[in-house]
Amino acid sequence: MNDPASTTPAEEPCLTITKREIAERIAERLGIGQIQALSVIQSFLDEIVVELSAGNRLEFRDFGVFETVTRKARTALNPKTLEKVPVRRRRVVKFKVGRLLKQKVVDLPPDPEA
Repeated sequence: MNDPASTTPAEEPCLTITKREIAERIAERLGIGQIQALSVIQSFLDEIVVELSAGNRLEFRDFGVFETVTRKARTALNPKTLEKVPVRRRRVVKFKVGRLLKQKVVDLPPDPEA
């Protein structure tokens, strides 16, 4: 068995970080209220939704690019019944990772479950 005291950060499980936790960190770092930080984050996310729904491309240097692309119609296979099912053409959001983010993720140790 693994001793919790002997685990390294590389062996710790992946955590789920919430918007509220990020707001708390930003509020502390900038010396502003948590409500204010949460409001700024929510406004930022709302603007991303507005711009993507308008079909615009969002570029954040070194972080990445968000854009919408159209997936063409196709025929899929229902895995339970093996029946062919038509899938309509649709728009989806695509994210292309930026240089700095890619470097930070590459430096992470590989996922042991993969």
